[in-house]
Amino acid sequence: MHELSIAQSIVDMVDESADRIGASRVTVINLRLGALASVVEEALRFSFELVAAGTAAEGAKLAVEKIPIAIFCRRCDAERTLSTPVFCCPSCGTPTSEVVRGKELEVASIEVADG
Repeated sequence: MHELSIAQSIVDMVDESADRIGASRVTVINLRLGALASVVEEALRFSFELVAAGTAAEGAKLAVEKIPIAIFCRRCDAERTLSTPVFCCPSCGTPTSEVVRGKELEVASIEVADG
C-alpha cells in the first residue's frame, strides 16, 4: 500500500509549510489527484488520518480534486479529455501517447486556522 508513504510525504510537506508560516493548525489540504496517478483515494484518506495524528494536519480535511485524463491530438491540434484510458482522440480516433493531464499528485494549497 504505497498510499501510506504518499500520505506521510503530504503530511511532512504540509507540516513544514505550516511551520514556515507560523500556523499551528492546518484545516484543509487541497490535493490534485490525476486518474493515472495509481493512487486509491480511499486508501490515501485512511492513511492520511493515521499519519496526520499529532501533527499540524491532524483533523484537516483532505479535499481531493480529481483530474481526468487529457491527451493532445496532433491531427485535431487540440487537447481532448478521455472518459476511458484508451489513448485515442475521442473526436477523430487518432491514437496518441501524449498525455497532458491525469498524472497529477500534488498539494495545490493548504488552509490554516488563524493564530
